[in-house]
Amino acid sequence: MSARDGSRLHDGDGCGPTARAVPSPHERDVRMCGFARRTRVADALLILEERITRLDSELVPVTEAAGRVAASDLHARVAVPHFRRSMMDGYAVVAESTFGGSELAPRPLLVVGEVRAGEKSPLERSLVLGEALRITTGAVLPPGADAVVMAELTLELDPTHIGVTQAVSPHKHVGAIGEDVAAGAVVVSAGRLLRPQDAGLLASVGIAMVPVIRRPRVAVIVTGNELLAPGAVPEGACIVDSNSVVLAALAQRDGAIVASIERILDDRDTLRSALERTRADVVLLSGGSSVGPEDHAPAAVRELGELAVHGVAMRPSSPAGFGFLPNSRPIFLLPGNPVSSLCAYEFFAGPTIRALGGRRRSWPHRVREARLATKLVSELGRTDYARVRFDAEGRVVPLMTSGASILSSTTLADGVVIVPDDREGYDEGELVVVSLYDDAP
Repeated sequence: MSARDGSRLHDGDGCGPTARAVPSPHERDVRMCGFARRTRVADALLILEERITRLDSELVPVTEAAGRVAASDLHARVAVPHFRRSMMDGYAVVAESTFGGSELAPRPLLVVGEVRAGEKSPLERSLVLGEALRITTGAVLPPGADAVVMAELTLELDPTHIGVTQAVSPHKHVGAIGEDVAAGAVVVSAGRLLRPQDAGLLASVGIAMVPVIRRPRVAVIVTGNELLAPGAVPEGACIVDSNSVVLAALAQRDGAIVASIERILDDRDTLRSALERTRADVVLLSGGSSVGPEDHAPAAVRELGELAVHGVAMRPSSPAGFGFLPNSRPIFLLPGNPVSSLCAYEFFAGPTIRALGGRRRSWPHRVREARLATKLVSELGRTDYARVRFDAEGRVVPLMTSGASILSSTTLADGVVIVPDDREGYDEGELVVVSLYDDAP
């Protein structure tokens, strides 16, 4: 892959005497020159936060609402429940009819019928003292009844009478109207990531179509003359494209629709054509972002739109960048080296995709605090994405294999520690925060 990890590149002022003193991602071609200056991670993120707003909304059936972000407050169309219902299998009664009942002296009641869930009461009048109506859980309570006696607290005296062996108080085992949700109440607030139970609640209050933020459509473009499709066996001078597999999965994790995946050669015209064709909301362009002669991505973005950032003060992923295609659609220049690509996605593309879809920008990883088993070294002025694992004592151990091309370092790692650019690392025994790769505890 032609893109390389920029941590190996020098920071000189340019190539030869014609290099300009003040580099600009909009103007300067850094191929075979190196970066004169790299953008701080915080400054790059600020640009994205200022430029990116959520997408418009759309309506989806309530059956497809789970996992989407609510675009507005949603109100209950009806109360839940909208009728008085039994919370137990037993008998609907007037509570006063049961007073004085005991196992030694059961209170006799006349059984006047039966009602089950989903049925109307068989009575065309109110239940009165001395009567009982057999009832199942969830069934509508007949007029006049104000309590339910559990079946376990009754015994059959004869074919038409039961005996109540324990008195019940008014409203016992009765679900009141609106007990769960009051009519008109806000059941979901705007911006909420809808969980399965949220979708169920929306269905229960009569909402058929749910306004949600549109999911960003993402195009994944991977460049490299040496690339084989995923599933192929590496051979000769060729390698298998793993970046598209990782990037597509990450985009889906963050709520996006992967609209297309394309592998193209390291050719400027081919790249321009691919970028001009896409109508995706976000483009993830992997490879071609560094300073080699075949790294055409920065120039192509500059020609078609705006190159906002190229070269970031971080390790790995220093050749990363981003810009905007027509209609302010973000495009991310992700280095070809697998770990660099993953790192740049997590810092820049992931938060943007989540924000477009109405989600929080923050990383979606669980975090765990633990103490370092050994010193973790960094450099002032550079943000480090340090892969780590936990030892048997639960201490954090930085992985020695940390090259930007060693994808297995991310599978061996339990997570990462981010070292900010204002620190030279962390000392042995110091408490650090680990962003965990795995969701499971």
